[in-house]
Amino acid sequence: MSLANPLPERPQGCTNLKLRQLMRRVGAVFDQEMARSGLRGTQYSLLSHVIKLGPLRAVDLARAMKLSTSTLSRNLQPLVAAGWVQVRPGTDARSRLIVASEAGREKRKEAQAMWRVAQERVNAMLGPERVIALHVLLDDSLLRLEEAGAPEGGDEE
Repeated sequence: MSLANPLPERPQGCTNLKLRQLMRRVGAVFDQEMARSGLRGTQYSLLSHVIKLGPLRAVDLARAMKLSTSTLSRNLQPLVAAGWVQVRPGTDARSRLIVASEAGREKRKEAQAMWRVAQERVNAMLGPERVIALHVLLDDSLLRLEEAGAPEGGDEE
């Protein structure tokens, strides 16, 4: 993988700003494509996780997606309102389980082709080698931050 500029000796600039700038640009590519399905990229991701992992408790879904429970709750609201996700009683009176409805499964199936187009656009813009390297670096960075006890955050979704 070649970089446009040689690596500096020390980190330059604000990591938080750079990551947010990258996320906004990548998110815009996904949102532009996903809009045809009526979903935002983040909603598609959430719906996909519910289908893949559900039924499950909100705390477990938040952990799996590396989100705060308040962010998860806020992001679930439009999916519940649309009838794509349901919150059902859990194993005891206080617990709730999140599950995708049949309409949610159909919506994800519809949106999956659009997600693939968006991912391929990002791959083409950045180059597949850079995307692979970025995924490895991001996964490793998330693990290191978790091991270091960094707070989860999650107010951006």
